[in-house]
Amino acid sequence: MPDIKFSNRDAEEREKLFISLYKSTFPAVAKYTSKMGGSFDEAKDIFQDALVIYYEKAVARSLSVQTNEKAYLMGIAKHLWLKKHHANSKQVPLEGFDVESEAEAQPSGNKILSFLQTAGKKCMELLRSFYYDGVPLTEVAESFGFSGVRSATVQKYKCLEKVRETVKEKSLTYEDFLD
Repeated sequence: MPDIKFSNRDAEEREKLFISLYKSTFPAVAKYTSKMGGSFDEAKDIFQDALVIYYEKAVARSLSVQTNEKAYLMGIAKHLWLKKHHANSKQVPLEGFDVESEAEAQPSGNKILSFLQTAGKKCMELLRSFYYDGVPLTEVAESFGFSGVRSATVQKYKCLEKVRETVKEKSLTYEDFLD
């Protein structure tokens, strides 16, 4: 691994190092970016940003390369891509977004209720208390006569399993609960 002391190098040596890093690392960054759905221009932007970060850390002497420069640059590029991709995924364009069709695709409360009732009245009351009313398990245990929170938790689990079994037996899918 070459000694990275940019402050002591002249411009020609830095240029040679950057060209070497570009030739050895950019193809891997471009391949990764393409695999992740990015364009060639995005790969170039990501790589340039990674190279700048690499250079800034080297000049500040806070560069700690554990493996090699190519792997280090690749790691920076992956981090930058994921950061960019995560930021872009939060931005959903509103054009073409059909609010009415989204509202229509909501599960039917009546259909869900009918499957919950297959678990029995006591299970319905227990699940309603915990999930709908937000009653803490300590209070659920007291009001339903369980010996403790652990017993209430186990009973809640058994109630949910009864409902799951019914859904499984009837081979139901999410669409079966829609109006």
